[in-house]
Amino acid sequence: MNITRIRRSVLGASAAVVLPVALGLAVPAASADSGSQPFGPGCSSLPTEGPGSAAGMADDPVATAASNNSELSTLTAAIKAAGLSDTLNNSKNITVFAPTDAAFEKIPKADLDALLADKDQLTKVLTYHVVDQKITKSQLGNGDFKTLQGSNLTTSGSGDAFKVNDSANIVCGGIPTANATVELIDTVLMPK
Repeated sequence: MNITRIRRSVLGASAAVVLPVALGLAVPAASADSGSQPFGPGCSSLPTEGPGSAAGMADDPVATAASNNSELSTLTAAIKAAGLSDTLNNSKNITVFAPTDAAFEKIPKADLDALLADKDQLTKVLTYHVVDQKITKSQLGNGDFKTLQGSNLTTSGSGDAFKVNDSANIVCGGIPTANATVELIDTVLMPK
């Protein structure tokens, strides 16, 4: 075999790999259509890199990931006050409907301070935000899920617009962590 034939073989093989990629025919490992990419209008406020970014949160268990996200500082403080960090970090395949700091700001300060000081009530509220299964984007359209607190919560919507209990909007959903899926919501959910 001469050198010209080798070059043609290598060039032909290279073209066979490069051409489909250049034409967009290669299927990415995770696509937005599969629900494995974060979605929603609030995702643009996440850091683009570092531990608090969607990619950075994927490396850590959920309570640790939340502590690295600047949108979740009040939730992180509440998780610590309730003593739930280890429980959440050691749970497998859960979904956390995580109220953002803006969600907690909707609660009058005196009421929020009272909630944070009452460990039993705080635990009930926080565990109401956790479902013992990984919920996919397709399940959010018309969902009814039992929470760790014991009550059910419902989800509804389509596309990138979903509501929880007809009161909270998912502002950025489908954020993966090492052991959970996180749905950032704009309202704190209260169990019935």
